[in-house]
Amino acid sequence: MDLEQLKYPIGKYTKPSRITQETLGRWMDEIEHLPLQIRKAVDGLTHAQLDTPYRPGGWTIRQVVHHLPDSHMNSYIRFRWALTEDKPTIKAYYEERWAELEDAKHGQIDISLILLEALHIRWSLLLRSLSLTQLHRSFIHPQTGKEIRLDALIGLYAWHGKHHLAHIQNCVASMKIKEG
Repeated sequence: MDLEQLKYPIGKYTKPSRITQETLGRWMDEIEHLPLQIRKAVDGLTHAQLDTPYRPGGWTIRQVVHHLPDSHMNSYIRFRWALTEDKPTIKAYYEERWAELEDAKHGQIDISLILLEALHIRWSLLLRSLSLTQLHRSFIHPQTGKEIRLDALIGLYAWHGKHHLAHIQNCVASMKIKEG
């Protein structure tokens, strides 16, 4: 695989021109099921395997596992802001800096797996409760100044989960090829 394929194993996210109820339902299902897929993907990995980068210069599997609840917690909070305030400007965060903190670089992944599972239960409950009017609510991203609607954000985070799941799965498959 070339570097671009390693970075974006499922391709870059492209927002569809039209978001249907069927599309939203599929995305919500993907968000709901992600924690179990991540848990299965990392099951049985050794510390050394968890500390393997998924690409040259990339995060380790451990960092990716810790990144998912970090990122998805931020998104969940952004949803809640958009649902309770009028087009709030959200708080951005430096995910690459968060991934370099001690807990993300060396912490046990079990805590982040539990956190991801609990968060996705809550998030899924919220997502499935939203009306069409609520799905059209939005927030402003401070770095881009763009207004982001919640219905589109669901798609982005469904993609985000699959994107990082593919990083882990490809890395694990690569390790098995080298071992075999």
